[in-house]
Amino acid sequence: MAQTTAGPPETRKAGTSSSGAAGLIGLGAGIAMLVAAGLTVLTGARPAILLGLPDPGELTTVALPAVRSLSEVAMVLTIGFLLSAAFFVPPQKGGYLDVSGYRAVRAASWTASAWFVCAVLLVPLNVADTMGRPVSDVLSPGLLVNLVPKISAATAWSLTSVIALVVLVACRLVLSWGWTVVAFGLAVAGPLPVSLTGHSAAGGSHDVATDSLVLHVLGASLWVGGLAAVLVLASSRTNRDRATALSTAVPRFSALALVCWGVLAVTGVVNALVRVPLSALFTSGYGALVVAKSVALILLGVLGALHRRRTVAAAAAGRTKALVALGGVEILLMLGTIGLAVALGRSAPPDTGAPPPSITEAVIGYDLDGPPTLMRLLFDWRFSLIYGSLALLMAALYVVGIRKLRRRGDSWPVGRTIAWLCGCAVVLLATSSGVGRYAPSMFSVHMGQHMMLAMLAPILLVLGGPVTLALRALPPAGRDRPDGPREWILAAVHSPVARWLTHPLITLPLFVGSYYVLYFSSLFETSLNEHWAHLAMNAHFLLVGWLFFWPLIGIDPSPRRLPAVARLGVVFASVPFHAFFGVALMSSNEIIGGTFYRGLGLPWVPDLMQDQKLGGGLTWASGEVPLLLVIIVLLIQWSRHDERSARRDDRRADADDDADLKAYNAMLNRLATGTATSVANDDDLAKVAAVTVSDERQPPETSDAAGEVPGADVRAGQDESGAPRPR
Repeated sequence: MAQTTAGPPETRKAGTSSSGAAGLIGLGAGIAMLVAAGLTVLTGARPAILLGLPDPGELTTVALPAVRSLSEVAMVLTIGFLLSAAFFVPPQKGGYLDVSGYRAVRAASWTASAWFVCAVLLVPLNVADTMGRPVSDVLSPGLLVNLVPKISAATAWSLTSVIALVVLVACRLVLSWGWTVVAFGLAVAGPLPVSLTGHSAAGGSHDVATDSLVLHVLGASLWVGGLAAVLVLASSRTNRDRATALSTAVPRFSALALVCWGVLAVTGVVNALVRVPLSALFTSGYGALVVAKSVALILLGVLGALHRRRTVAAAAAGRTKALVALGGVEILLMLGTIGLAVALGRSAPPDTGAPPPSITEAVIGYDLDGPPTLMRLLFDWRFSLIYGSLALLMAALYVVGIRKLRRRGDSWPVGRTIAWLCGCAVVLLATSSGVGRYAPSMFSVHMGQHMMLAMLAPILLVLGGPVTLALRALPPAGRDRPDGPREWILAAVHSPVARWLTHPLITLPLFVGSYYVLYFSSLFETSLNEHWAHLAMNAHFLLVGWLFFWPLIGIDPSPRRLPAVARLGVVFASVPFHAFFGVALMSSNEIIGGTFYRGLGLPWVPDLMQDQKLGGGLTWASGEVPLLLVIIVLLIQWSRHDERSARRDDRRADADDDADLKAYNAMLNRLATGTATSVANDDDLAKVAAVTVSDERQPPETSDAAGEVPGADVRAGQDESGAPRPR
C-alpha cells in the first residue's frame, strides 16, 4: 500500500476543490446533527430510562445523536469519495490515479479523519448512555477498558474507529488504482459493526431486521456518498480533466443510484414492518418518524428521476449547472434524512401488547414449530435477505449473460448452466429453507448447512464458469475508453492478492484448518449468540470453499494454474484431514456449544451429545461425496486434455504432412543401419526433443461448446507484451 514514492507529477497537482460544494455538504452535516438532536429531545427518547436506569443527563442525551449523525455523514462521504476514485474516475494508463481520482482520495482522508474522531467520541457517550451516568463520570481510561467490552454499542464503535483509522492511513498513502479499490473495500466494511449490533439486533425477528438494516445502510452509504463525490467533481473549476471524468462518473452513478433506491425502498419496508404494525404508523411517535423517512425516500426517488431526465446527459457532456443545482437540493435532503434515521434509532418501537417472546425467539429471532422432519427441512422456509437474495441475484445475472451471448449468435454449454444454477439453489436451500431455519438451534443441522455451503455449493459454482461467461458477455472498453466491469474482472483475476489466495499452501490450511480452529476452540460457542457471527460463518464457508476448488476444477482461468497431478495431490491431501474432523466430532466427550444449546432447551433434542455425533457423522459422510465428485471431475478434465492434445497433434501432422514423424522414423533408421554421421544424429535428436518439449509445455485448455478457449478472454485483457495491464 505504501506507494507514495512514485507517481506521475500530475497526480500531485490536484487543484483546489470547490468551496461551494464543500459548504453545501457542511450545511447538510449541520442539518443532520440538528435533526437528530432536535427530534431526540422533542420525542423524549430516553432508552436508559426505559430500561430502568438513571437519566444520563442532557449532555449525553443531545450529544450522542448529534455526534452519531456527524459520524455517519463523514462515513458516507468517505465511502463516496473512494467509490468515485475507484470506479467513477478512470485512472491513468500506468495504473496511477489521475487528478480527479487523487483529489477524491485526499478528500476521503479528511472525511475519514472526522469519522475516526466521532467514532472515538461515541465510545464514552454510549457507555454513559448505557450506564445512565453523565459522560464525565465514565471518562476514566481504566473504567472504559473495563466497561467497553461488556457493552455492545461501545464495542461496535471501537471497531468502527479502528476501521476509520485504517482507511485514513490508506487514503494518505495510496496513489494507484488497485490499492484505492482495497481502501474502498475497507471503508464499506465500516458501517457493519454498528449495523449488526444496533437496535435491530435485539428482540423478535432480529435476524430479518438486522439483515435488512445492513443492506439499507450499505445502499444509503453508496447512494449519498456517491452523489456528494459527483457534486464535488462537477463543481470543480480547476481540473482540466473534469469533463472527461464527468462523462464516465455521471452515467455510472446514475445506474448505481437507481439500484440503491430500490434496495432502500425494499429494506426500509421490511425493517419497518418488523418493528411497527401498520395500525401504529400514525398513532405513535416511532411510526411518525417511519412515515417521515418514507416520505423523504419518495422525494429522493422523484429527484432521482428528474436527474435521469434532465441532468445526466448534460452533465456527461460537461454542462453541470443543472446537476449542481438539483443535486444540491438532493444532498441536503439526504443528509437531513440521516439525522432522521439516527433519531429513529434512538426511539423505542410502540408497544403492541404482544406477549413477551419465547426463549427461542429472543435468542435466534423466531420460534420453531417442532422437530426438523424431512418435510420441515424442505418446506419450512424463512428467507435470508442477504444469502437468499445473493443466490437469486447470482442466478439472474448468469441467465442475463447467457441471453446476451445467444442474442449475438454465441452458444454456452448447458452443463455449465446447470452446475451454476444448482450451486445457487444449494446456497438458497442452505440459508433460506428449513435447513437455514433450524441451523442456528441444532448442531447437527448446522453441520449439514456447513457442508452444503463449504463443499457442495462451491464445487457447483466453480464448474459454472461465471468469470468466463462475464468476460464473453461484457463488452471490452477499448483502447481509448476508460476501463469498465470487464477490465475490473481481469484486474482482479490477475492481481497479486488473487494469486496469493489461490496458492495451495494457503487454500489447503484455510479449507481444512478452519474447521478445527472454529469448532475445537471457544470461538464457535462464543459466536452462537450473535446473528452477525452466523452471517460471517456462512460467508467464510462459501469463500474458502470457492478459493479451494477454483484452481483445482474451476472452468474459469485461475491466477495459479496447477498441473493435473498437483491438483489431484491437493485433493487427496485434504481427504484425511476432513475425515478425521468428522471422526473427532463423533468421538468427542465434550459438547460443543453446550451452554447455548442447553439454554434453548429444545424438547426434541434431549441428548446434545447424540445430536453432536449425528452432526459428526453427517460431516464425515457428506464430505466424502463432494471430494469423490472432485476426483471424478479432475479425471474427466485430464482425459479431455489428453484428447485435445492428440487432436492438436493430428492437425499439425495434417498441416506439415507428418514431417515430424518422418524425421523421427528417418533418425531411427539411420541409427539402426549406422549410415548417419554423428552430427546428423545430433541434429535429429535436437529436433525431436524440441517437438517433445513443445508438446509438454502446451497449457491445459478448457474449450466450451463453441470451441472457444476461456484463456483467450484473459489474453484479450493483456497488453501487447502479454502481461496484464498494470494496476
